[in-house]
Amino acid sequence: MKIVVSGGSGLIGSALVPHLRAGGHEVVRLVRHEPAAPDEVQWDPARGLLNADDLAGVEAAVHLSGASVSRRWTQASRRAIRASRVDSTTLLAETLASLSPLPKVLLSGSAVGYYGDTGDRTTDEEGPRGEGFLADVVGDWEAAAHPAMVAGIRVCRLRTGIVLARQGGALRLQLPIFKLGLGGRLGSGRQFTSWITLEDEISAIAFLLTAEDVSGPVNLVAPNPETNRDFTKALAAALHRPAVAAVPPIALRLALDGFAEEGLLIGQRLTPRVLTDAGFTFRHPDLPEALESVLKK
Repeated sequence: MKIVVSGGSGLIGSALVPHLRAGGHEVVRLVRHEPAAPDEVQWDPARGLLNADDLAGVEAAVHLSGASVSRRWTQASRRAIRASRVDSTTLLAETLASLSPLPKVLLSGSAVGYYGDTGDRTTDEEGPRGEGFLADVVGDWEAAAHPAMVAGIRVCRLRTGIVLARQGGALRLQLPIFKLGLGGRLGSGRQFTSWITLEDEISAIAFLLTAEDVSGPVNLVAPNPETNRDFTKALAAALHRPAVAAVPPIALRLALDGFAEEGLLIGQRLTPRVLTDAGFTFRHPDLPEALESVLKK
């Protein structure tokens, strides 16, 4: 297929693009700078600029753009987190809906932040939207893809958990600390973490491109979430280091404000029911083996 990808320089996008090309697909990347290669198309979501003619013949879209949430949530960063997701999704969805023929599918980025704090309750895609800034942002983010769905394009909302990869994401920040033997649980450590390896994330996205019966929200998480305490133990064991420390909640709140409360100290015990029901097989369903595989790369 001819596939347009946004966020192609991010952690997921930079792995997805070569994977798709290796599978024989033609990939067009949306970029904000002046195009420097034949496969680049310029867009400006903040100004609502994207030339539909540049997407002629596109059969699928994978939308992965969005400013990082892993930082202190000032008023300015909150605005950037929301606008970078809602504005870009609205622009892409409306542009795709204007094409003839219509693309077959839009895989639109989303996040497990939709569910808020689920505690130790196992939750699948039918779980309700939670409360808080992240849940509100994700709700608006997902709703922004509505024009594509109304036009008749199959839309999947990729509710991605913590992506495990050496080269980026939370794990890249944790590794130096854990290698020094200074790693530890966050707060009580009883909160559940829903994770997925980068390899499984990419495979799931590729799977959904042709899973014609799947639409709506899809949890991109491994089938076996772990508590933060057990995640900490598994990472320390994989690195052959101790992990006896604990980071008190107050320190996290002082350093990271709202992100600590909604991104690190809440529990999310999620399952990938839609993916597994559709026949997707995880290469790394269990955390110890997943970390071993990730750390080898």
